[in-house]
Amino acid sequence: MKKTHRIVLVLTAFFFLTSFLWAMGAKPASSAKDTVTVKKQAKADPVVVNIPTVKMDSAKAKNQKLPKLVDLGADKCIPCKMMAPILDKLKKDFAGKLEVVFIDVWKNADEGSKYKIRVIPTQIFYSPEGKELFRHEGFYSREDILAKWKELGFEFKQ
Repeated sequence: MKKTHRIVLVLTAFFFLTSFLWAMGAKPASSAKDTVTVKKQAKADPVVVNIPTVKMDSAKAKNQKLPKLVDLGADKCIPCKMMAPILDKLKKDFAGKLEVVFIDVWKNADEGSKYKIRVIPTQIFYSPEGKELFRHEGFYSREDILAKWKELGFEFKQ
């Protein structure tokens, strides 16, 4: 095999492997500001565990722990535009019971990486403690959102 053929073959394999790992969500380790470090004392050496945190956006949310729905999309995306009135109505109807957040990942590109989204819109359901409970990609109707919350143990009634 010629030397140039080998080089092309190696570069092609590298490209496909890198693309595959990126598509599967293999990312570099999170920075320290995005994690909470918990040290557990063992008899030999301490074990350090990095736990991702969910940053609350408002002072009210920090004081009052609520279930949280984060919708990651864009103002110009058609399914995202269809989600906007649903999110606004949920925010209004369940104020004080459910936190609803929209993040435009085209205007805030770092947020898409932070939440490891692949498609917009993506809805992420969080417990009041900040634990991710469920993730959905694509348009999600109000009825489906409320049914999912109920399935997760949170029933919202108007």
